[in-house]
Amino acid sequence: MTNELEKLEKNLGFKFKNKNLLQAAFIHRSYLNEHPEEKLPHNERLEFLGDAVLGLVVSAYLYKQYPNHPEGDLTNFRSSLVNAKSLSQAAAFLKIGDYLYLSRGEETTGGRNRQYILANTFEALVGAIFLDQGVEEAKRFVQKYLLPHLPEIIEKKLYKDFKSLLQERAQEELSTAPIYKVLEEKGPDHAKTFQIGVYIGKTLAAQGKGSSKQTSEQEAARKALENWDKIG
Repeated sequence: MTNELEKLEKNLGFKFKNKNLLQAAFIHRSYLNEHPEEKLPHNERLEFLGDAVLGLVVSAYLYKQYPNHPEGDLTNFRSSLVNAKSLSQAAAFLKIGDYLYLSRGEETTGGRNRQYILANTFEALVGAIFLDQGVEEAKRFVQKYLLPHLPEIIEKKLYKDFKSLLQERAQEELSTAPIYKVLEEKGPDHAKTFQIGVYIGKTLAAQGKGSSKQTSEQEAARKALENWDKIG
């Protein structure tokens, strides 16, 4: 294990029994393409496990912390907390990008700061902590580095599904449904950005930009709701 990962281990307050688990959490698939001699696997299996652990820890916390909220609210809270944006923010705080094993191609195209890579690596790290330290330590890690984002998500209503809200309002007040169109698509396959417009009737109500069509559509819907008085 490199000195850098030992430093991360110290910062996290964990002493891994299996150092290979920690290292594997930071190995991106692209790295193995250039280093076939590497004996450790890439981090996608740990990511799969970490995703499940995150779901359990966050769901249990929400169930206990918000006893008066219905299942739909809890689902939306969880989705907003464990999405790529939120996970990548937590990863950036931990400087996870500094420890990644990447191919030269990923390195030169900004892979260390790419949202989905950071989010996936955060999940892989949770998986590694769970396997090596147990569920209580994984829970402590999530509570320390991810759950503090929750109050802001709830206060600013970042958990809301803006597309559904816009759909309901457009149908109720204008008897029509929003239509989303890709206005612009830029970048290579692994780092695309999308500019999407939402139309109410023939009117371009708003535009949203993001790293996926889904996030871009949500952003466009949010802006359309903010400017509803000018549309309706």
